[in-house]
Amino acid sequence: MATIKTVRNDGDVGAFLASVADETRRNDAIAICKMMRGVTRKKPEMWGDAIVGFGTHSYRNARGDENDWFVVGFSPRKQNLTVYIVNGFDDYTDLLADLGPHSTSKSCLYIKRLADVDQKVLRELVTASVAHARKTTMRH
Repeated sequence: MATIKTVRNDGDVGAFLASVADETRRNDAIAICKMMRGVTRKKPEMWGDAIVGFGTHSYRNARGDENDWFVVGFSPRKQNLTVYIVNGFDDYTDLLADLGPHSTSKSCLYIKRLADVDQKVLRELVTASVAHARKTTMRH
């Protein structure tokens, strides 16, 4: 069984966010952190060295291995602010249509700047994903 590399750790979320060099990206990350904390009612935790996650759930990968992962999270990457949604975006096409400029991959939402998107819609998207996780696999 392979071990996943991105795991929850004791990293200091506040120090990580303060270390984001670009002021706009740093402020966006702080705002996303506050919003996700409000939605999940969970404290932010570092996952790996660059992801802030909230809550925990278990999932099985394609090989059948069970792993822990955060319910919702984000990373202030250099190119984009990346938002991680646990159950993908298939159920959220209406919300994504109203969000504003973004791109997605399987479970990642990429935003250039928070000011470019409708933050109310972003909160609805995060809230819907967390509600889905609470009904299925959320543990912490």
